[in-house]
Amino acid sequence: METIAERLQRAYLCIKQSAVAANRLLNAVQLLAVSKTKPVSDIEQAYAAGHRLFGENYVQEGVDKIQALATLSDIEWHFIGPIQSNKTRLIAEHFLWVHSIDRLKIAQRLNDQRSPHRPLNVLIQVNIDDEVSKAGVAPSEVADLAKQISTLTNLQMRGLMCIPKAEVSETQQAASFAAMQHLFNALKQTYPQVDTLSMGMSGDMQVAISHGSTMVRLGTAIFGARHSDKK
Repeated sequence: METIAERLQRAYLCIKQSAVAANRLLNAVQLLAVSKTKPVSDIEQAYAAGHRLFGENYVQEGVDKIQALATLSDIEWHFIGPIQSNKTRLIAEHFLWVHSIDRLKIAQRLNDQRSPHRPLNVLIQVNIDDEVSKAGVAPSEVADLAKQISTLTNLQMRGLMCIPKAEVSETQQAASFAAMQHLFNALKQTYPQVDTLSMGMSGDMQVAISHGSTMVRLGTAIFGARHSDKK
């Protein structure tokens, strides 16, 4: 059975190979290890192997892990799940990044509850395939939400995130990722600090990287099969 360290090395290699195939720099794409439902001991193993970027989907579970690993001060914690209004304070106080901003109300609450000494890095989640079951703004709404977020002084807008439709052809994946790349490039023209396009998971990572992803989110590929989801 592969260790977490071995899985990480395999993932790093795959990311680099995908970047080279897309004529991109070797270090153009970061790996976010999605540790939801996994024990603190798994994160410690990944940390010992040199990994520092971790993503959590559930607020309280994430906060518990952040507190348990508080001595590891160089971990970069990303919140990547849906955000309820009554959970924004915990997110604002404990995470460094949020990938799932999809409405102004949430952005305003995070801004008001964040310390002004360290802005919260945020991504706008885009519902690129217009799926009823998924959160995210419509592509046509990205510019307006970005303009509103740009006025919030305790937030630093860094880019976009998407979760495209599952179980579709590579051609359909590519179309969704190409649309995201277009939105991302347009956003960069207006906001120089925008540098992050969070898209791509285990099944579509190579296609995402070929369309400009700067951060892929891998869970099972790093930590193995997930335990039962919990809030």
